Amino acid sequence: MTADIIIHNGNLITFDPDQPQAQALAIANGRITAIGDDAMVKGLADDATRMIDAKGGTVLPGFIDSHVHLFGGSVELSQLSLYGMHGLDEMREKILPYAAANPDDTLIFCVMADYGILGTGKTLTRQDLDTILPDRPLAMFAPDHHTVWANTAALEAAGLLQGGPVDAGSQIVMGDDGLASGELLEPGAYGPILMMTRHAGREMMGLTTGKDPVPPATKDQREMDKDAIEAGLKHCAAQGITSLHLMDGNVYQLELLSELETEGRLLCRCEVPFHMKGTDPIERMTQDAPEMRARFQGDKLRCNHVKMFIDGVIESGTALMLRPYPGDLGKDGNTGDEVFTQDHFVASAIEADRLGFQIAVHAIGDAAVRRTIDAYEAAQKANGVRDSRHRIEHLEVMHLDDIPRLAELGIVASIQPGHAPRGHIFPPSAVGQYLHDDQIAGAYAWQDIRNTGAKVIFSTDWPVIQVDVMDTIKAAIAPLDLGPKWRDQTQSLTDTLASYTRDNAWVEFNEDRKGKLKAGMMADVAILSHDVTTLAPEKITDAKAVVTICDGQVTYSAS
Repeated sequence: MTADIIIHNGNLITFDPDQPQAQALAIANGRITAIGDDAMVKGLADDATRMIDAKGGTVLPGFIDSHVHLFGGSVELSQLSLYGMHGLDEMREKILPYAAANPDDTLIFCVMADYGILGTGKTLTRQDLDTILPDRPLAMFAPDHHTVWANTAALEAAGLLQGGPVDAGSQIVMGDDGLASGELLEPGAYGPILMMTRHAGREMMGLTTGKDPVPPATKDQREMDKDAIEAGLKHCAAQGITSLHLMDGNVYQLELLSELETEGRLLCRCEVPFHMKGTDPIERMTQDAPEMRARFQGDKLRCNHVKMFIDGVIESGTALMLRPYPGDLGKDGNTGDEVFTQDHFVASAIEADRLGFQIAVHAIGDAAVRRTIDAYEAAQKANGVRDSRHRIEHLEVMHLDDIPRLAELGIVASIQPGHAPRGHIFPPSAVGQYLHDDQIAGAYAWQDIRNTGAKVIFSTDWPVIQVDVMDTIKAAIAPLDLGPKWRDQTQSLTDTLASYTRDNAWVEFNEDRKGKLKAGMMADVAILSHDVTTLAPEKITDAKAVVTICDGQVTYSAS
């Protein structure tokens, strides 16, 4: 068979134990058809074959980002980022021109506002934001998307200034004056703010409710949403990404992606979950999740897992801990916020497992991770042990006793190296101040987890951090030294690349079809500008994707 595409003059990392390295590969009809040296593979060309010279760069399976929020990340590409900003003056210099350039926006909405944007121990208030923009609604997302800060005009417009009822685990923080302070913790509190954004919160509904827009999106709104998602897919493809595991889901998002596929605009394969909320009755999952799965089971778009949140995040004191936080965050014995009652969470996990779903649970604090492990163990006892590949997302702080339980129960550790204070992206001093010293040993314990034999997969949680692959690889292989309290958890380049490709294919039950460069596998391939095996770890970001191929089609070319 002649080839549609031949990649030659490359340094191939195949992840095929029978042929771990090669120079060239051939692609035809969306599949890899041959792997070998240049002379052999070039013999499969004809006049119509597209020849791609890798110029000595690394060629490997397309990157799979196994934890993203595609719709939200796509929309944020056009929103004002406050990443790296410090103090109200810097914020004002960015926000005022942006507000002037967007006079028709109901809400001036910013992203990536750090918890310490005013300095350590200082929390943004509505009064602070009023000094920047007093006469128009203004709000901003924390990088982790668990907190929104809003000015008085935004709180009034959203009906939140006087407070009000919220879901369990969410909070409208009230000030000493009896009015909302401006800090809104978790989706149940900040949902009304998102309703005022350009996309009216539709980009976050798979996360905030798991349900579809009411009233339904208009035709023009659907087209606007699809255009935003397509821009996000192009951005992902430019990183060498060929597959995405979404961690927010509803039928609306699946329908948009399905329409993009029909229109030839779905540039990455997408896995989309059924999102089970702590406020949902189990009957909702029993009735709706299997139907959602049955509707979407294609090679490029499918629903195969259930996503749940069991806690919040460390920086806002909402991650569930085994004992109260240190300092002010532990005031009144605060151990974090319970998004699910444990009985309901365990019952939900048992039902999702009974229905044959893979489960992915956001669990950050040591108590949340323990509760999730306990729930997966309960599911095995109730339904029998199967090849479930259930996942825990983030597991940023673990009790040391719980680390071996991951491998014992076959639980997958889904880790985002760029989230860690050692990852070069967030302030290195941020998280440590919110942990007791003895908790640090089990914090971001990547290599300790790997050493137990547990499966470890890597991702970004875009848009919590950028979806840029090489930044995450640097976080893993060249982490900052945070001092003697923090154990060295440096990852090898081989393990890191495997956790971003081969192992992410395995976790989606596709190890026989993708994640390796091997004849017969899906033609999902990334070509990098450098041979990454020759770069010093701290220089790994010199390498960039130059060509991305998904399903045998070039989805990105730097040239």
